[in-house]
Parts: sequence; structure tokens; C-alpha cells
Amino acid sequence: MTTALQPPLPSHPLLRLRLAPRSGMPRPIDGAWWPRSYDLLAELPQLLAGLPLAWGHISSVTVNGATWSATPGRMLVFNQVVRLRRALAASAPHTVVLLAPGRGRWDLLVVPPDTTGEAAEPLMAAAADDGNVSDRY
Repeated sequence: MTTALQPPLPSHPLLRLRLAPRSGMPRPIDGAWWPRSYDLLAELPQLLAGLPLAWGHISSVTVNGATWSATPGRMLVFNQVVRLRRALAASAPHTVVLLAPGRGRWDLLVVPPDTTGEAAEPLMAAAADDGNVSDRY
């Protein structure tokens, strides 16, 4: 009899994030994030931990107030204060905006948590595509 060892399960679920390649041209969407819930307090630390170091410290996060659960005005993430803002703009209901002073602004498409893997994959791929994505959403 042969016993196969299974790899240990990760202690934290893998971050579902796809970022567009860096380029000199501004983009309407800089990538896609597929959180596991609409609980920003639970999801945000993992997102911020997975961002490129070149983005710097994200000091402000804006989400759609009608989509995400209620949040405080700020939270402590990795010993740094992050301001949380809720917008009610109908023009971008499925995005999250990340701001880093002196570094930039990044807009990520938010794939709804209950989306199937089959449906989420093309959305994430399109958001991270190197081509023009402005008319895809």
C-alpha cells in the first residue's frame, strides 16, 4: 500500500487578484479582485497584503456603499490607518478605488463573491488585459 501525502491547506485562502501590466498609459481599470464576501473588514487586509510594494501604502479605499456591508470611517491594517469611504455612484458599482499619496490611484473591478469560477475567470482576465478595457464593462 502506498500513502500519498497531501499538501497542507493554506492557513489563509488565496487572494483572488489579477493586475494589469504596468504601462505609461492610464487605464480605466487596473485589474480585478474577487473577494469571498462583502465584509470589507475581513477582506481588505488580504487585498492590501497582496498588492505590489511599488504601489506604496494605500491610505484610502473607496467602495460602493450600496454593495458593501457597513464599515467604520477607518481601520488599522498592518499597523497603518486606512480611511474607508463609501460612495453611492451608480457609474461604478463594481469597483474599489485604492489611493496611495504620492504614488497613485488604482481602480479594481470587484467580481461579486457569489460568482462562479467559470464566470469570474473571463472577467478577471479582461480586467487585467494589456489592451484597452474601457468598453468591456
